[in-house]
Amino acid sequence: MFTHRPVHLAALGAAGLALAAGLATTASATPGHHAHAAAATAKPTVVLVHGAWADSAGWSGVVKQLQADGYTVTAPATPLRGLKSDAAYLADYLKTIHGPIILVGHSYGGAVITDAATGNPDVKALVYVAAFAPDKGESAVAISAKFPGSHLSDDPAAPVPTALNAVPFTQPDGTTGVDLYLKPDKYRDVFVSNRLSKARAAELAATQRPITAQALGEPSGTPAWKTIPSWYLVARADHAIPPAAERFMASRANAHTIEVNAPHAVQLTDPGAVTHLVEQAAHTK
Repeated sequence: MFTHRPVHLAALGAAGLALAAGLATTASATPGHHAHAAAATAKPTVVLVHGAWADSAGWSGVVKQLQADGYTVTAPATPLRGLKSDAAYLADYLKTIHGPIILVGHSYGGAVITDAATGNPDVKALVYVAAFAPDKGESAVAISAKFPGSHLSDDPAAPVPTALNAVPFTQPDGTTGVDLYLKPDKYRDVFVSNRLSKARAAELAATQRPITAQALGEPSGTPAWKTIPSWYLVARADHAIPPAAERFMASRANAHTIEVNAPHAVQLTDPGAVTHLVEQAAHTK
């Protein structure tokens, strides 16, 4: 018995070592496997870009719904100083995000994402929400001028659209810039097509962020929609960008398009429709 016992203990020890090694190998492989699986199923980050006469808070209804559905969402502030500089700012911001991105732009924010996403392989889809989707060399002003229907001006010959207040300011280089604000008494009609209460519209008008005249007139660069799949929400009751212009831009970009009976600020009045379109873009491989 004593002759065979050391042999059995040695065998048991060898088996134990082998089992321990196997468990260690399995343990070390399991986290990596789960990490790979998690990476494969991770949802993209949704980046929401506002336009003129609004701010990031305007996306709050969309943010809540997307977050409830498990998306990481961010809504950085748009400087509204110039298309080239605004797009460069957003392009740098996007570099801080790891993984796939769904880039969403409203109004002038559409022009910003059009330029900012060019050349960024992490941007998997562009979503335009009643937004400008300019081609190379086009400006927001030029696109709007091609289509009737905007309530921004009732006098085509006016140097500044009649629904806007022009506020001169001194720029860092000493030259004079011009900020454009929507007039408080025009805000409810132009921005929300009278779909929100007067009190709510007055609050939005009071907290609006102006855009420079330069930004609206600056030509776009190479458009990202030529290489990145696009989605577009046409707001049929839009009083800022003519719906015909929206349809034209959506068609030109070969965008997956929906139409909603909503005002220019559709993200405020119909956040569910916006959320649904963003999630459609996120689900498409």
